[in-house]
Amino acid sequence: MGPSPHIMDQLLTGADRALRAMLAPARASRPLPGPAAVDLPASARRQTAAMMRVNHAGEIAAQGLYHGQALVARDPAIRAQLESAAREETDHLAWCEQRLRELNARPSLLDPLWYAGSFAIGALAGLASDKVSLGFVAETERQVEAHLDAHIDRLAPEDARSRAVLEQMRDDEVAHGRAAKSAGGVDLPAPARALMRATAKVMTSTAAWL
Repeated sequence: MGPSPHIMDQLLTGADRALRAMLAPARASRPLPGPAAVDLPASARRQTAAMMRVNHAGEIAAQGLYHGQALVARDPAIRAQLESAAREETDHLAWCEQRLRELNARPSLLDPLWYAGSFAIGALAGLASDKVSLGFVAETERQVEAHLDAHIDRLAPEDARSRAVLEQMRDDEVAHGRAAKSAGGVDLPAPARALMRATAKVMTSTAAWL
């Protein structure tokens, strides 16, 4: 007996989302924040490009994470919440893509790996329970908030364009984390939080160059 039509629909939707996230240009529902881009000194441009490449990879990973969690969510309301957050993260992805183009820089060559790995992690968190899945979102967003704050502090003073983008991304991530916590997300154990930080460090240090 083959898979049910419902499961097949979910799998096909998941495959379509994956292909769109990795291959199609992201389309933002909101304009890119901040003033017009200005020319940066070469050293500042290289540093900003590396940071935006990392953030773009992080947004690819966020798509994978939310898609994996939504695929296995048990509660339709929680699935809808995860899908809504993923759509908002698409704005971040589009903004990072646009900023990379403005800096004449490319995204990470390992984007398919970041998506696939995050999709698997998201699905595993979701299979544990909806509350664990939401707790994973809340903890992820706490760590992303700290990461974005560090990047904001490293931007060149004249790069108001990138600062506005990262600040809006940070505000959205904070809102996602609070929403996940309010919806019943549980606190993750310390070893899980440490593993998440270590995994994120591998991605960010690699994506800056690859």
